[in-house]
Amino acid sequence: MNAYEMLKKVKSGEVSIEEAENFFSREHFYDMGYAKLDTHRKSRSGFAEVIFCSGKSDKHMLEIFGRLYEDEGEVLGTRASEEQYELIRKEYPEAEYDPISRIIKIEKDNKKRVGKIAVCSAGTADIPVAEEAAQVAEYFGSNVERIYDVGVSGIHRLLGTMDRINGANCVVAVAGMEGALASVIGGLVDVPVIAVPTSVGYGANMNGLSALLTMINSCANGITVVNIDNGYGAGYVATQINRLGVRK
Repeated sequence: MNAYEMLKKVKSGEVSIEEAENFFSREHFYDMGYAKLDTHRKSRSGFAEVIFCSGKSDKHMLEIFGRLYEDEGEVLGTRASEEQYELIRKEYPEAEYDPISRIIKIEKDNKKRVGKIAVCSAGTADIPVAEEAAQVAEYFGSNVERIYDVGVSGIHRLLGTMDRINGANCVVAVAGMEGALASVIGGLVDVPVIAVPTSVGYGANMNGLSALLTMINSCANGITVVNIDNGYGAGYVATQINRLGVRK
């Protein structure tokens, strides 16, 4: 819960002044011993803390998930395994899991989404990273248009979808192999393009390094690049841009 939500609850009588005082006087992080949850992050940045699930012990994963859910009324975890989902589901049956993006989440009902972000993938093998970006953006309140399998090896597929891409406040371009999709889209749209290199490709792709270098060296204007396979980072930044577009 952020400060605005707390003040609304005080105004409506749902929360007492004493409870609100405790809320505002508490530390801006919650110390769990092994983790310090950033409970003030949403107030500072507009985005609550998200769990990176990979590598966490079962105990830590479950306790962190529960604490963030208790504080925010919703929670998102990235790079979660099916085993971690089964662990969470036993305690929180309402939790949802997508094995493609590896996202686990509990969302508030009737969430309002605004604006438009276009998420494009070069190939179907890039969809897991694209879906991570799309679902993160949706979780944070953006409308998302998914446009998949429009890589440059059949550029007519991309050109045939430009009516769906145009009108978005920003575009996320996800591509492996040589990573040319971002440059092509960057030359066709008048909004920022967030390029996401993926580790999809043969040996000289070097686990995404070739796509990363292509995107960094793009001659198209208006392109920014996130790390290899970082769909989460792309969805986050896309939401920031989308919010600015809606505000404008």
